Amino acid sequence: MTVFDLDDSFARELVGLHQPWQAEPVSAPELLALNENLADELGLDIDALRSPETIAILAGNAAPDGVTTIAQAYAGHQFGGYSPRLGDGRALLLGEVTDRNGVRRDLHLKGSGRTPFARGGDGRAAVGPMLREYLMGEAMHALGVPTTRMLAVVSTGDTIVREVDGRHAEVPGAVMTRVATSHLRVGTFQFAAATGDAELLRSLADYAIARHVPEAAGADKPALALYEHVVGVQADLVAQWMLLGFIHGVLNTDNVTISGETIDYGPCAFMDAYDPATVFSSIDHGGRYAYGNQPAITTWNLARLAEAMLPLFDDDNDTAIELATGVLEQLPERLQGKWTAGMRIKLGLASDDSSNDHLIAELLNLMHEHGADHTGSLRSLSSVVRGNLDASRAVFGDAALPALSEWIGRWAPTIVGEPAAVADEMDRHNPVYVPRNHLVEAALTSASWGDFGPFDELLDAVTTPFERRPGLERFERPAPTDAASGYRTFCGT
Repeated sequence: MTVFDLDDSFARELVGLHQPWQAEPVSAPELLALNENLADELGLDIDALRSPETIAILAGNAAPDGVTTIAQAYAGHQFGGYSPRLGDGRALLLGEVTDRNGVRRDLHLKGSGRTPFARGGDGRAAVGPMLREYLMGEAMHALGVPTTRMLAVVSTGDTIVREVDGRHAEVPGAVMTRVATSHLRVGTFQFAAATGDAELLRSLADYAIARHVPEAAGADKPALALYEHVVGVQADLVAQWMLLGFIHGVLNTDNVTISGETIDYGPCAFMDAYDPATVFSSIDHGGRYAYGNQPAITTWNLARLAEAMLPLFDDDNDTAIELATGVLEQLPERLQGKWTAGMRIKLGLASDDSSNDHLIAELLNLMHEHGADHTGSLRSLSSVVRGNLDASRAVFGDAALPALSEWIGRWAPTIVGEPAAVADEMDRHNPVYVPRNHLVEAALTSASWGDFGPFDELLDAVTTPFERRPGLERFERPAPTDAASGYRTFCGT
């Protein structure tokens, strides 16, 4: 039985946006992680996925029958600077599988060796960063955030050289299989527009419409309807990031999907202490992609998408700009509205009443002033509703108690409903467990050298994030001060 029944619609329909390429062989592939839940969603045979023949495919040593793997082309603004030719420098698209719900989804190898789009480096990936993507993708999925997910991580049996603690060291290599509803990006449209081939750009828009928003095909201006869809799903996505304290870390236009899924968990992290200026990425020297900047950067990125798509909106450039501007201007209000509605639910406030929204800003200011943990602070509020003030005091600290008590005194009377029911609803929106940075680093370090115990324990916690369970107390505690101070994340390349 064939494990993968793959289509190649992207390769067939969008000639000019990819290049056929083969993965570089690895010496001794071994399956490290298999996402059985995702495999079942995709209708794949789990036992067959564990076979040596399939592991060879997941490592890039073989391709499914009849499949030509391709490296996708895209451009992108990276930290504000335009790069006309990026593309899959160390990744290959295997093809597309239709899942049990009839949705077409990409299977994509990452870490499979250099391609013609490589921008330096060896084209390989280390075990640690690939497991980070697996862990983060599953955590975000469990939190209800649209995301790419990882089907498998395969070790290569080879070592690669990476910088570790300021020095070069050999680390074990890996290849990851990523699943997405597509890998179309803002940068894909930028690349197509830069070719000057109007038909290619139109074909790309038609393909994106058919794949992600088929109802737009019947609109008066289908490409504009597609753009409006992308603006909407990206606004919703980033609002969810902000509600959870998630920082993407490298929000370049080539990392913004048309589908509205989170992609590329490189230097990402969740905040510990609440601070809008939080930056973790080692390459984000100016804080361009700081937590608090993500809404504005998303607007900027989608303005770049509009520029690429202008010829599709209207034959008259001025009219096209006016149409695009009208859509883009909706983004800040939609994002803010989604975030505000989410915060009302997190705080147990009436979802349709704005009269108490000042309490949201006041709480965040209080959290910032006292360095309170973002996840823990919000989760503790349901305990306060149940009558346990000590839960919040433990998070905020004794120094914050006078101001916290005063805020609670004004907040508590605004809660409408039976306290136990309100608290339960708050708990459904405020996670106990997120992938805390110090635990992620410890788990990845252990797993890189063969000890998967800490990784499996952390994965178990963050994939049931809203249910507090005995024995998992350490997964909800913030990082020790010495571990949180100066924490930096890396792209993993």
